[in-house]
Amino acid sequence: MAVCNVKNIHNEVVEELELDDRLFGVEVKAHVLHDIVRNQLANRRQGTACTKSRSDVKGSGAKPYRQKGTGQARAGSKKSPIWRSGGVAFGPKPRDYSYKLPKKVRKLGLRMALSARFGEGNLTVVDTLSMDEIKTKKFVEIMNRLEMDNCLVVTGKDNVNVTKSARNVVGFKVLPGEGLNVFDILKYSKLLVDKSSIELLEKRLLA
Repeated sequence: MAVCNVKNIHNEVVEELELDDRLFGVEVKAHVLHDIVRNQLANRRQGTACTKSRSDVKGSGAKPYRQKGTGQARAGSKKSPIWRSGGVAFGPKPRDYSYKLPKKVRKLGLRMALSARFGEGNLTVVDTLSMDEIKTKKFVEIMNRLEMDNCLVVTGKDNVNVTKSARNVVGFKVLPGEGLNVFDILKYSKLLVDKSSIELLEKRLLA
């Protein structure tokens, strides 16, 4: 098993933690991560874009002018897509872009993303990350002491004070362990993990 230093919020090493190789020592395969990120982005799409076809456009169904003798091209409707204010040909309609990936693939991708950050040396574990009040300045001071920037912060549970303190700080995002996902891990170059969230991840991904 790999060993990782556990720090406190003052950037002091307080203990060592053994990390399960099944969670932090997995071989990284780019195509698996690519498939999962595509899936996440597709599932986030609203799919609410809508245009009017010729049947939806308001207007008369009468022929605009006679077939022959006018010197103009033949026309059967004012709602034709080639006319001004006509309908849209093959335009988007509301649809669902989401699709499912196998559960095993989703779990494997998350283990790969965690292994990638650990292998790069961009994974930091802290003994506890909590704040008594909502204070952006205090959150920034903690991150500066830990030398964190462009970082995803993972807490053991939904810590409201930490989440709200970080919401206006550029380059940081706070997630509870249950909400950890591949897209956010890869989006940020560093990963800061609360020690208690390691146990949650082991139960979630190794069960």
